[in-house]
Amino acid sequence: MFLRPSRLMVLLAGVLLVAVACAADDDSSTSAADGTSPAEVVDPADPVDGAPATAFTADRLGGGEFDAAALEGRNTVLWFWAPWCTTCRAEAPDVVEAASEFEGSVEVIGVAGRGDTAAMEEFVEQTGTGGLDHVIDDDGSIWTQFGVAAQPAFAFIDENGEVDVFVGTLGNDGLTERMQALAAG
Repeated sequence: MFLRPSRLMVLLAGVLLVAVACAADDDSSTSAADGTSPAEVVDPADPVDGAPATAFTADRLGGGEFDAAALEGRNTVLWFWAPWCTTCRAEAPDVVEAASEFEGSVEVIGVAGRGDTAAMEEFVEQTGTGGLDHVIDDDGSIWTQFGVAAQPAFAFIDENGEVDVFVGTLGNDGLTERMQALAAG
């Protein structure tokens, strides 16, 4: 049986989508021997158009618009999550605790993608993360800007706009350690 090129492309795209989605909840592929995940350092400028890391706007979960330009000069953590991600759900209490611990010195913003708005709102309600700002990345442009293809992931942006992206789970200790380093500058 032979597939026409258009059907073959659809089949290959589907296989790739399933592979990415399945890998997204398996952080073992990003774990090092010491139990931490390797970080990918990203240039502070968007490789697509040369814009700074804080050059995006998005709808805010719960209403309104979020303009990341307000984060310029501030230590910030972007937490990339999806509403169906069990790893993101399990890590949510650690994110809330770390955000509370570093309130005033590090801003934490949730970047929700790969789901519909109702599922995102349900995730926030069920995980107790409603005290954080969350933006809706329904087209994946923010995830793409930071080179994030799987969740959970974190982009640590220092006050100078330099970005360090970490794909995988950090847990409370890892997240606290990274946020402490970010706050210390």
